[in-house]
Amino acid sequence: MSNAEATASPDHTGTGSGSAPAHNPEAARLRALLEPAVQANRLYLEDVAIIPGSHRVVHVVVDLPQEESGGVSLDVIADISRVLSDVLDNDPNDDGRPYDLEVSSPGVGRPLTEPRHWHRARGRMVKVNVIQGENVTGRVQSVDDGGVTLVPEVAVKKGMKPRQGDPVKLPFDRIRNGKVEIEFSHLPEDGLEPEHNGPSEEA
Repeated sequence: MSNAEATASPDHTGTGSGSAPAHNPEAARLRALLEPAVQANRLYLEDVAIIPGSHRVVHVVVDLPQEESGGVSLDVIADISRVLSDVLDNDPNDDGRPYDLEVSSPGVGRPLTEPRHWHRARGRMVKVNVIQGENVTGRVQSVDDGGVTLVPEVAVKKGMKPRQGDPVKLPFDRIRNGKVEIEFSHLPEDGLEPEHNGPSEEA
């Protein structure tokens, strides 16, 4: 799939708040309503937001569980969109006003700010913003409860292939955030999985 968010947008009448911004009590209520259905389909509910307007939008972001690799396919997005549509249509607190449902996956540009984000980035090349230290660019080798182990890219002369340094462990309390780097190809090295890489997958 492309780097753009994969979105399915069936038209409905249903719930929402016409004047509510994202991350409001109504969005929290809908998250509680939708989360069991998302989990039952072996997905993780990343976010629920309500975008006000003449035709409100309920925007739902789903991701794969942290132990799985790859991205959420368009077929999965379409399937979970139908499931969540049915849940919203049967919402006991529905006020009857129309809305659009949009379901998407996070996308490769999502900042890595939570442990589960780092688990999903295993095998990827990332730039890490380090607290009280030099920032690091490297490939995520492993993730545990304490932090992230990276195989850093060592700077070389222009035109030469980057060299890998020794693995570095960064505790979560030293990581401000990270970002996945787009790669067009990557050969397997040091047991890392090449299927994690490439611009056509999501973080």
